[in-house]
Amino acid sequence: MIESITISGVATFSGTSEQLNALSQFNFFFGSNGAGKTTVSRVIADAPAFPSCKVIWRAGATLQPLVYNRDFVERNFNQSTELKGVFTLGEKQLDVAAKIAAAKTELDAITTKVATLTLGLQGADGSGGKKGELAALENGFKEKCWVQKQKHDAKLQGGFEGFRNNSEKFKGKVLQEQTSNTATLLTLAELETKAGSVFGPTPMTETAVTALDTSQLLSHETNPILTKRVIGKDDVDIAAMIRKLGNSDWVREGRRFYAANDQICPFCQQDTTDALARSLNEYFDESFMADSKQVDDLAANYATEAARVQQQISVTIASPPKFLDVEKLKAEKELLAARIIVNNQRLAGKKKEASQVVELEPLGNVCTAISTLIDVANTQVTAHNKMVANLAKERATLTAQVWKFVLEELKTDLAAFKTAKEGLDKAITSIKDQITTATTEKVKKEIEIRELEKKTTSIQPTIDGINSLLLSFGFQGFKLAKAANGTSYKLVRLDGSDAKATLSEGEKTFVTFLYFYHLLKGSESDSGMTTDRIVVFDDPVSSLDSDILFIVSSLIKGLFDEVRAGTGYVKQIFVLTHNVYFHKEVTYNPKRKDVAMKEETFWIVRKSGLISKLDKHLTNPIKTSYELLWAEVRKPERSNIAIQNTLRRILENYFKILGGIEFDGLCAMFEGKEKIICKSLCSWVHDGSHYAHDDLYVSIEDTMVDAYLKVFRAIFEKSGHSAHYRMMMADAFVEDTPAVMAV
Repeated sequence: MIESITISGVATFSGTSEQLNALSQFNFFFGSNGAGKTTVSRVIADAPAFPSCKVIWRAGATLQPLVYNRDFVERNFNQSTELKGVFTLGEKQLDVAAKIAAAKTELDAITTKVATLTLGLQGADGSGGKKGELAALENGFKEKCWVQKQKHDAKLQGGFEGFRNNSEKFKGKVLQEQTSNTATLLTLAELETKAGSVFGPTPMTETAVTALDTSQLLSHETNPILTKRVIGKDDVDIAAMIRKLGNSDWVREGRRFYAANDQICPFCQQDTTDALARSLNEYFDESFMADSKQVDDLAANYATEAARVQQQISVTIASPPKFLDVEKLKAEKELLAARIIVNNQRLAGKKKEASQVVELEPLGNVCTAISTLIDVANTQVTAHNKMVANLAKERATLTAQVWKFVLEELKTDLAAFKTAKEGLDKAITSIKDQITTATTEKVKKEIEIRELEKKTTSIQPTIDGINSLLLSFGFQGFKLAKAANGTSYKLVRLDGSDAKATLSEGEKTFVTFLYFYHLLKGSESDSGMTTDRIVVFDDPVSSLDSDILFIVSSLIKGLFDEVRAGTGYVKQIFVLTHNVYFHKEVTYNPKRKDVAMKEETFWIVRKSGLISKLDKHLTNPIKTSYELLWAEVRKPERSNIAIQNTLRRILENYFKILGGIEFDGLCAMFEGKEKIICKSLCSWVHDGSHYAHDDLYVSIEDTMVDAYLKVFRAIFEKSGHSAHYRMMMADAFVEDTPAVMAV
């Protein structure tokens, strides 16, 4: 059975795809000629011929479509001098018939098995079952993979290049990497650091930081002069006094003033002897002067070297290399500067008092820390420059490391996905194998049935059946006869002459319908009569009068009963028509209440501009259309242009279609102007407006609208149907409205 149909890109269905969903056993379509009904029947008849359309079968089980439309009439009546024979099963060979029945029961069981397996494999709509579970599993895992992409895309997007814009491709890459990735697992911080240079703009080589040579500066800290007391000779006669007073540095400083004061004591201003001058000179001999100069040189050299080291560090900080930790370098520089200041002060004190022992603040640990910062930076510079020289390889390596990190984060999800997928794949394979086996059995059983059917088929029962119906319905001028080849029919007059070319349109239509009706119970070949099928009737009552229309609808409704009972091979029926009488007759079901029953669907085929549309209705749309006409009458702001046609169509539906009341009798109940208005309303119905649906709209004044409404109400009251008028007008009914105008 067909569950849904999508129609798009064919004939007048050139707009948005039109959907026929949740189709049932009986599906009724109403629409005017040219609205698109035949296109629907053609898609059902041969779906592969319309690649832009789609027909979904329940559980994927395709049944044989038999379609009655103008294509069928043209193919079977107009293009051939003879009708193909309709083979049906004979009744004489009871043993063969029993075998066919048994084989058909077995075939139905196999078909049911295939349908059940297919349902388990892919569900009713092709997206459920085990395949649906697998699709849901795949989709769920895909979302988990995509979460990882979104989580790290900002900083690691270079590693995801080529997979960043498609979640399905990203998932596929994860599964591919799972089987082949052997990269080293790095931390996220390491990956982000490397990505900044490797995946960023093409990097330039970096210059190494100039090494800081502090060996000369540090060597000054161990100069022996720092711990040497620089004093004069001990064997000079004034040495004992200087030693006793401990004022060697004071005496050395005073010698400058003594020499400048012409050997007069700068303190007591007394003349001194030459012996004192000789003693002072002997005390501060050449050795003393050499040591003093060594102290002076140390102080000067230390200050110069310290300034050089500090200047080199300052230059580095002013233009810091890429990988140098500048903040740490600044901190170490400040510590170094502080200690150098202290040491310069201590050396200045040594110069002033050379007899003092001095110890410098050690700079080794600070200089080591600074050198370490430079070495670390240079190590990274070396690695960076190596990476630049081999960028393609570095990017490939880092990309593999990025995917390795993603695999690590998805490790649990990957394990669960693998286990679940293996189980579903195994189940799907098993079901497919069972379907293949059952399908093979089904083909064998169908061949067996066809061979049995060939032994007990005949076209004669169809001839007898159609001729019986023609005779009973008053078609006595022609009949069906077996052609000379014995496998087809011809239409002949009572004298045996060919009647096909002289039949009226109504006769052609009825004969072709009867031929199709019998084809539903047989086959055009000597096998295939027991094949399950769906049936489409597309406007089967064109050119038929009302009596034959009733017969056609009765035959079709008889098929409905067979489908409900499951006694035939027809499993689903589509009826499409533009004839409101036929539609109401074929859709009549006393069990239906307000809405459509589960066994049926109702559709309107309409054309908006040049585009066909399909609208589903929850109840019979013809009844709904009638209610809408009354709603227009009830509206106080009704259209003066459309009101005449609205009133005419209500009268047509109620009196002519439903009641079978002749309008001439209605008009006879009025006189004068009322009679003229009544005739203007009823004459339109006589013209058969329901066939073409091209109503004539004439604008009238408000006073005339009131006159039409009053006569419209009077028609119901004078004909004894005022209760219906009151019911349909509902709250808009006014009790004191005069029923008849004054003449």
